[in-house]
Amino acid sequence: MLHLSADDIQFLYRPSKCLLRFDCRRQGYEQAKPDPYMEILRDLGVSHEQSHRDSLQPVLDLSAGMLEKRFQATIKAIQDKIPVIYQPVFITGAPFSSDATIIGIPDFLIFNGDGYIIRDCKISRTIDESRHPEIIKQMCLYGWLYERVIGQSPISLEVFSGQKEIISLDFIMGQDALADLEEIYKIQTNGFNGYEPVGWSKCSSCPYFNHCWNIAVRNRDSAILPGVDQGLARTLVNQGITTYDDLLKRYTEETLYYLQRPWGNGQQMVGKSARSILSHAKAFQENKIIKLSNPRIPNSNYCVMFDIEGLPPQLDDTEKIYLWGLMLCNPPKVEVFQPLAGFGPDGDKHGWDDFLQTAQSIFNTYGDIPYVHWHSYEKAKIKLYIDRYGDNSGIAARILENLCDLHSITKTSVVMPEPSYSIKVIEKRVGYQRTMDDYGGRWSMAQYIKAVETEDQSLRQQMIDKILVYNREDLEATWAVLQWLHKICKTPPI
Repeated sequence: MLHLSADDIQFLYRPSKCLLRFDCRRQGYEQAKPDPYMEILRDLGVSHEQSHRDSLQPVLDLSAGMLEKRFQATIKAIQDKIPVIYQPVFITGAPFSSDATIIGIPDFLIFNGDGYIIRDCKISRTIDESRHPEIIKQMCLYGWLYERVIGQSPISLEVFSGQKEIISLDFIMGQDALADLEEIYKIQTNGFNGYEPVGWSKCSSCPYFNHCWNIAVRNRDSAILPGVDQGLARTLVNQGITTYDDLLKRYTEETLYYLQRPWGNGQQMVGKSARSILSHAKAFQENKIIKLSNPRIPNSNYCVMFDIEGLPPQLDDTEKIYLWGLMLCNPPKVEVFQPLAGFGPDGDKHGWDDFLQTAQSIFNTYGDIPYVHWHSYEKAKIKLYIDRYGDNSGIAARILENLCDLHSITKTSVVMPEPSYSIKVIEKRVGYQRTMDDYGGRWSMAQYIKAVETEDQSLRQQMIDKILVYNREDLEATWAVLQWLHKICKTPPI
């Protein structure tokens, strides 16, 4: 008997929807260990659920024991109208197969006088179908299981969100979730025989990334090219184009421009992306960098590398920047400034004020020199902090005027045989090497959360010191890419 569960819905959609993940699990491929960030999210989820449970006392706890005994205890508790049931169990046969059962374990059943509310705790702050289809489908599956087992519909479906709000959801009978489980059932019994395109943002945090990505690279799959979205990858495969070599043979920039592929609920032409896609195909095919134009690098003897580290809202009451990294490059002299948010209630504002004071000192000495950053994060967060704390001295506005997005400059200047233009990928291509074995934005967030939570001051400082080294190497990597682009300027574009 094959057991399917509401947890399978979560596994299907996170980090993004992928049916191939179940075939990897079926075949026993090794999963990557959860990174420190995922462990932090898990711990926060447990804490969030426990806090809500404490607010609902008294609670009948059915979280321990064999599933069948918990299932029978759940039915009896419902019959006895127990006010709050924690971790109830529902088990029923799958409507699409006689040799499969479906199991659901919501966090709470809450009696309101007329029947039961099904409630789950989620640390996500936004609960909607576009961002978290897995939450909606899980909840509707719980509703379907309740109705199937108990013989009546639940009073309502609710989520206790990361904002500590009760969100009511529409009960749509769980048909979408059942359709997903049926697909999962077919894969677990017969394997996966279709085509599932890879994608850097889709796959990079998947536990089976190394397995699937390495196969796609060996197969020269067009899906590894920047700009080839999931719909386009499937369209190309349907045309018999399985490699970027095939793509270059079959399409020109003009013909690819007009190719229609799925987009939202309709179809859309590839359009202006065609040139970039074909250029990347050529770069991958020849394994070389293709120059498009001379980089539009600001003409300045001095500049500031700018990189910040922050927590998303689900890891803090408000979105928080805990480190404002600046590296003043005055060749051959380099100075690093790393204003940190404090650990007290006013620490966030103190970090912002220290950052502005540091920037003001740099402006006073060097004038309006460029603040070179990678992608849009720094610009967005400065605007966020202006709204939060103001900018009476006008320093933040001055920084915004002098921002220079090196990510955008790089993408418009060169085509690289790389699947992503993240700084962690591009820095390796230009020859920068880090000293740390563990690093990354997710790693940094996990280290900071641990530093906040520990009472051991020595251990806290060790963690902060590691974050400072990581941030400094982010700044150095940005500088390395900028220096590399300066060298590109010496030759005419290809």
